[in-house]
Amino acid sequence: MIRVDRIAYAAFETPDLAAQTDHYERVMGLKLVERDTDTAYLTAGVDHHTVILRRGDAGRCVALGFQVPPGTDLGDYATQIGKHGIATARRSDSQPNIRDLVAFEDNKGTRIEVFAEHEPVPNGPRWSGIAPNKLGHVAFNVTDIQATVKFYCDVLGFRASDWMGDFFAFLRCGPDHHSINLVTGATTKMHHIAFELRDWTHIRDACDFLAQERTPLVWGPVRHGIGHNISTYHRNPDGQIIELFCELDRVNESTQSFEPRRVHQDFPQSPKVWSDILQAANMWGSPPPEGFLD
Repeated sequence: MIRVDRIAYAAFETPDLAAQTDHYERVMGLKLVERDTDTAYLTAGVDHHTVILRRGDAGRCVALGFQVPPGTDLGDYATQIGKHGIATARRSDSQPNIRDLVAFEDNKGTRIEVFAEHEPVPNGPRWSGIAPNKLGHVAFNVTDIQATVKFYCDVLGFRASDWMGDFFAFLRCGPDHHSINLVTGATTKMHHIAFELRDWTHIRDACDFLAQERTPLVWGPVRHGIGHNISTYHRNPDGQIIELFCELDRVNESTQSFEPRRVHQDFPQSPKVWSDILQAANMWGSPPPEGFLD
């Protein structure tokens, strides 16, 4: 099976392209690499883009970009996807610095764009804004979590790292504990997008910066039980939640256990179903605000 092995970018539609671009560039510290009347491309690292913003009638996540191992034959990959009864489209030069990709929809209607080769763009040091290391994960509310977990595992090759009860799944496609989160909700929508910061002091500095921008935290800082990351959450101008995190668990695939941490509950810590929901949500810090998950 050809598996995706990293999440590369997320694409959004927004009714206020200027405000969203300003938040991701000036506040989040991503670098604006290209822009035209209706689209902005911003990067957090050497990828040409980490976030794509396109003018639309509502704020929503419309696509996710994933990479398969370089050298993968995308024709073979499209054939693999087609065997699941999924229609694919091959796109050349559909976006800057990715000359060839395979596009299809997941079971909830989000467009998946998979590429093997890309042309990196050196970003250089950034001295303003929060300046995350990379895109970490994207979380969605879904109405049928079992079907969506099955899609991401069977079609894209994700593995389940942990479950919170039977309503919240954490899926990985590389060594990071999760690149996709799925939580049961009343409607299907993106719940949050998450960016990795360097360490706890970077989280602190980000909170100070958000305070100067009069951007309140909606939750955090906390240390989660699942994944054991330290996190904060705030909203961008479209009202979408952005998580900033550090110290996320990483998985050793050969032993099917997490790299050892002093904060772990089990030794070794391995994928499991967490029955203690409060401990799964956070080890310290305030509980999530009312209605946070939906």
